Amino acid sequence: MRDMSLTARLYLTAVIVVGAALVVYSALQLGREEWLAVIPLAVLVVLAKWFASDLRRHVNISVGMPVAIASVILLGPAGATIVMSAVVLAPTSARLYNRLFNAGMFAITATITGHVYERFGTVLLNSTDAVGFWQVIFPSLVAALVLEIVNGLLLVTMIALSERVSPLRVWYGTLAESALPMFIYSIFGLMLAVVWSYAGPIAAVLVLAPLMVARWVFAEFSARQEAYEATMRSLIKSVETKDLYTRGHSERVSRASVLIGRRAGMREDRVSSLRYAGMLHDVGKLGVPTSVLQKAGRLTEEEFEAIQQHTVRGREITKDLEFLGEAIEGIHLHHERIDGRGYPLGLKGSEIPEFARIIAVADAFDSMTTTRSYRGARSVDDAVVELRACKGSQFDPVMVEALVDAIDAEGWDASDTLPTDLPVPLDSVPSFASDDDDPTAADRLGLPSAAPNDASELADDATLGRSGEEPT
Repeated sequence: MRDMSLTARLYLTAVIVVGAALVVYSALQLGREEWLAVIPLAVLVVLAKWFASDLRRHVNISVGMPVAIASVILLGPAGATIVMSAVVLAPTSARLYNRLFNAGMFAITATITGHVYERFGTVLLNSTDAVGFWQVIFPSLVAALVLEIVNGLLLVTMIALSERVSPLRVWYGTLAESALPMFIYSIFGLMLAVVWSYAGPIAAVLVLAPLMVARWVFAEFSARQEAYEATMRSLIKSVETKDLYTRGHSERVSRASVLIGRRAGMREDRVSSLRYAGMLHDVGKLGVPTSVLQKAGRLTEEEFEAIQQHTVRGREITKDLEFLGEAIEGIHLHHERIDGRGYPLGLKGSEIPEFARIIAVADAFDSMTTTRSYRGARSVDDAVVELRACKGSQFDPVMVEALVDAIDAEGWDASDTLPTDLPVPLDSVPSFASDDDDPTAADRLGLPSAAPNDASELADDATLGRSGEEPT
């Protein structure tokens, strides 16, 4: 707390004091029947905080939000304030002032949300008459929206003051993406409140048990996704250790591939697979001798074939990773050309899988816009001119234009990414090993020029043809 600005400390103290005052005032307003509902709901809030699961960094899910909405509908502002402030009792590793701030923030949020709900709807435990559907459903939706807005504003202000950043940056960086899912999730509080009004505390089991199961499933899914990400990061790090000139290349190719896929109208589940394909497109270089990858100067035909093997090696490495799906063929065939002069199979046009055609464009674009062993980075405009010049021969015209449109709409960070600790200086003889994805490299590097007219020259996947004058 000492490293906070004076303004941040004053704000934190004010929230805690106001929250504490609201809790004391609310406790004095409750009758015996209301306390019988407050206590079990408060216990649920504590348990929800205790067992909350992180889905990803900065994203957390628990049943606390539905319980908060239920307490507003059942008890009104006084009871909801006590229930939500009970979060301070949860056994967490957070510092005391953080826990007190959270309790104060939730108390303020509950008081405001409760009064808004009372203005439009009927508090169920206080009602002696039958309550109509619209007397609950519409006010509940309004209450859920108000709860999220007030809680978000209080939290964003605290983060902005303590981190000394713009509130808008905090909102868009941490809360914006989760706002709609959390609003939808909070609607389960309406179900809990209605069932509770008829069945009592057993409603917690009837309504929240399925939510807890869903939370567990999401947490397991998240853990599996993190394992996938860790596997890919490990593979990429291994590749970049061997191929020093391509540090960061895999992530940028992945990002460009995603831009192309979305611009081309690809479904979001396929875009996710495409992202993996872009990240792992060069993983086969793990099977290429380091002496070949880092060789300066012209390669022999045998060394050139060893480089070409990286697409087949990539397929061999990734074929058992079921979560990659069609990304595996994108990794395998991303050096094919539309005119059939690519490798490893010499496929033409639509014979080349869509993922492979996308990665080919993204791969070449990043190669041209970053520093390589024989030249500095080219501008985005120059790279676009080169991609368009190769449309219909090397690249799929649709994918080229999709990338151009995406860059025009969203921009591209074309900063020079050459590491400073590379052993080969720029004025030395260039190496093809790191530049086989550059459509301008062939003439400068003196590459073998024989290319198969079709795939019939290839005995199998492991017997590679040679690319044309502009291999990628």
